[in-house]
Amino acid sequence: MTTDLSRQDAVREAAASGIPSALADLGALVRIPSIAFPGFDEEPVQRSAEAVADLVRGLGLFETVEIRRAAVPGTSEQGQPAVLATRAARNGRPTILLYAHHDVQPVGDEGLWESPPFEPTLRGGRLYGRGAADDKAGVMAHVAALRALKEAVGDDFDLGVALFFEGEEEAGSKSFAQFLSDNADALRADVIVVADSGNWDAKTPALTVSLRGNTRFTMRVKTLEHASHSGMFGGAVPDAMMATVKLLATLWDEDGAVAVEGLTERTAETPPYSEETLRDEAGLPAGVSPIGRGTILSRIWNKPSITVTGIDAPSVVNASNTLSPEISVVISARVAPGQRARDAYAAIEAHLRAHAPFGAELAFTDQDFGDAFLVDTTGWAVATAREALREGYGVESVDIGVGGSIPFIADLVREFPGAQILVTGVEDPHARAHSPNESLHLDTFRNAVLSEALLLEKLDRRDSGE
Repeated sequence: MTTDLSRQDAVREAAASGIPSALADLGALVRIPSIAFPGFDEEPVQRSAEAVADLVRGLGLFETVEIRRAAVPGTSEQGQPAVLATRAARNGRPTILLYAHHDVQPVGDEGLWESPPFEPTLRGGRLYGRGAADDKAGVMAHVAALRALKEAVGDDFDLGVALFFEGEEEAGSKSFAQFLSDNADALRADVIVVADSGNWDAKTPALTVSLRGNTRFTMRVKTLEHASHSGMFGGAVPDAMMATVKLLATLWDEDGAVAVEGLTERTAETPPYSEETLRDEAGLPAGVSPIGRGTILSRIWNKPSITVTGIDAPSVVNASNTLSPEISVVISARVAPGQRARDAYAAIEAHLRAHAPFGAELAFTDQDFGDAFLVDTTGWAVATAREALREGYGVESVDIGVGGSIPFIADLVREFPGAQILVTGVEDPHARAHSPNESLHLDTFRNAVLSEALLLEKLDRRDSGE
């Protein structure tokens, strides 16, 4: 009779032996430029979905494996292709839903990449390439963990498994809520693992227990009916750039902390984290000071932030002696856990309208909202996940907050209120997700695969009613 210990040893061996093939498959996925943003070719996103579906079918574990789309609510559009696979639980075992996304961010300035963004490159113990960490590594961690479980215990295990590999997370998950509604029966689970976050460092695993929310919008500032000569009218006529600069400056105080009335903060303990670590992980030069007040992690995890992420204005090369009649900016705000994103947006819009200089006309469009998330850490799934992470990495896991947002988790909570949600990931602080030279730390990936394989093995021995 197979003992629990021998099963776990077999999982360990299978996970370790499967890493080379998992990395090869990850490299093949990285080569597909699956950017789901508007204006980019949609064919690579479809090709990426088909490649992921082939990997899932190759597991030989699922009763159904399909590529599906859902409507974007309020439009005539269809969302990007997602991979959905299902395997029913048996003999009272729980069902686990494994989530990741196969779409990636645009590459930005290719001149800043040390190797081609869609050519996976090994360098210094890391795999470089767009999506190598965020989040094709999440896809492959799920696939590799399931391969290890199958090799160790066979394909006749009792654990129920559903896979949902989304194709538009980086582009805002516009059809996500509709996809959940359309496929609720197939996706319903006792435990949901979202592999789209990070770890404390390359050697220490983490469970993400809080995420800031977000709101993003475009603001147009108009002061003139048409462009005018800056020499003839400058000094008497306010141009839109001047008004925009003055208006944006009111969003922060002298310390760089957000100065918008109505935005809230969360009070919670944070672990030690030095300014030196911040400088190293964020790339903050020695002569540039951090902003905000309080512990560094409280500023990142528990307080709001506001960032201007884009601006439409005359470029340097096209500069002329002209008063700009209107300027548009994109503003991205992170919302502290405990505040609704729509309430935060309302506070920011009210602040901007109240502080518009010289009677500048403001218009707000393209609003997007994602609510914050706090994990209930009292459930059995969290305890089991911590145990698996400790065994997989060889050190205790850390509960972390994340300054970024995963807005669709609020949709998961709403659609599946009884599910326990675990937010994990394969990234470390130097992964540079969304940035040039994105990379995956190979040892972190190995440990993440092993940890998830051990988690699956533990759940395969658990009654869903326990």
